[in-house]
Amino acid sequence: MTLNAMVEESTHLNEADMARHVIDATKEVFSTMIMMDLDANFPLSESVNPFHCSISGMVGLAGTYTGILAIHCPQSFALQVTSNMLGMDVDEVGEDVTDALGEIANMLGGYVKMVLSKGGMDINLSIPTVISGEEYTINAMSDSDCVIVPFTHENNSFLVSLKLRKE
Repeated sequence: MTLNAMVEESTHLNEADMARHVIDATKEVFSTMIMMDLDANFPLSESVNPFHCSISGMVGLAGTYTGILAIHCPQSFALQVTSNMLGMDVDEVGEDVTDALGEIANMLGGYVKMVLSKGGMDINLSIPTVISGEEYTINAMSDSDCVIVPFTHENNSFLVSLKLRKE
């Protein structure tokens, strides 16, 4: 994966810088809102499109830059995240889980918006979208203009991806 060359030129951020912002945002959100400490791994070199027994929370970015910020996690981990976030046991995928993953995507998107935008005025975020299922594929924008960071918490792994281009 690589960050779009026009994005790198206009933001003066390379792929490693953008990955660092994604890592910082994700660790901060999980630490403060979900009470989980995460380990980040090196950004992936190839896109991940098919998901199995997972939930994906996504928010679109539009304006000077367009793109999609997404968090993809296994259903079992989404239940744990939601339980921590709400401070109660959540044992089935439903509205609480979709709301939690959508809100996490929204918080991460807001962080990226502030990194890319002076005061956040030239980029708008969409309403979060959440997809879940036994098997699904997400194809949006070019897979080559993407930064995908894998994270782990204890024995759980999940991904945060940022697809971005300059308009």
